[in-house]
Amino acid sequence: MEAAELKKLTKDLTTAASSGSPQVVVGILAQLKKRVKATEELLRETRAGVAVGKLRTHAAKEVSDLAKELVRKWKAEVEVGKKGKAPTGEATTSSAAATAIKRNPSISTAIKREGDKSGSKSASPATPSTPLPMTPSSTSATSLPTAQSQNPSVRSMKSDGVKVETKGDKTRDTCLALIYDALASDSNAPSDQILSRATGIEVLVFAEFDRSTAGPYRGKMRRLYLNLKDKNNPSLRAAVVSGALAVQRFCTMSVQEMASEERRQADSILEDKNMHNSLGAGEQEAETDAFKCGRCGQRKTRYRQAQTRSADEPMTTFVTCTNCNHRWKFS
Repeated sequence: MEAAELKKLTKDLTTAASSGSPQVVVGILAQLKKRVKATEELLRETRAGVAVGKLRTHAAKEVSDLAKELVRKWKAEVEVGKKGKAPTGEATTSSAAATAIKRNPSISTAIKREGDKSGSKSASPATPSTPLPMTPSSTSATSLPTAQSQNPSVRSMKSDGVKVETKGDKTRDTCLALIYDALASDSNAPSDQILSRATGIEVLVFAEFDRSTAGPYRGKMRRLYLNLKDKNNPSLRAAVVSGALAVQRFCTMSVQEMASEERRQADSILEDKNMHNSLGAGEQEAETDAFKCGRCGQRKTRYRQAQTRSADEPMTTFVTCTNCNHRWKFS
């Protein structure tokens, strides 16, 4: 199969995977298995290995199984092709092949992991050093992170080969690339769709600050980027990419609104706990058996009261079970 045809099938595969059509995905994978004889150059040019590799964790079992089988097949074909090109009797064959894979991480992303599972390991080069991830505490409030392109298994504007016409401002170009990288990191959506969402976000924020790229613009773009790339909040990225969450709404959301459901629940529990500890602090707690603990069923409790609302509202009673330390409040 020629590279142009393989590129088209790869694009169709990505589109089908993002639209949730397992039968279509299985059909395309079957074509790839039957018609493609993999070479290092072909996989590097078409990025088919990356697209298929991502499907190994697909929710549909028939898709993931076929993707794993195809990755193993392509890895074997690539290894055979490398051995055929190497000089006969050369002692450094395996190390040379490993070096070639190291220099082309986009290929090894899809085929190396499955090869490690099957136990067919060749001599591998020294592990390259990986830059430490940038944390919010390591940068100022308005400084911009660097686009994440170190990890070949993570999609980015560079790895997708997306070419964007410059906006004539380096800061705006950098911010657009950062938002694209955050949205694309674990997405199967087409690059055009992701670019459209990233461009919409950048244009709206730029307009919000009177078309200026000064500190407020950089600070908000950095805040949006950090929330989008949060590995514990994939639902936010998916909602923006799919369009379920409009970019106009996303750009006006607070940090609390962008947080994942788990984070909001944890914050709510912590807020209630802090309020329980702080309101009425210093007041004498009285022991009583008038309240029954909803957790352990005992009536060994302490309580205190505080005026937490307006004066014409009843006082709030804070109760602590002395048996299991369960706390609750009521008015």
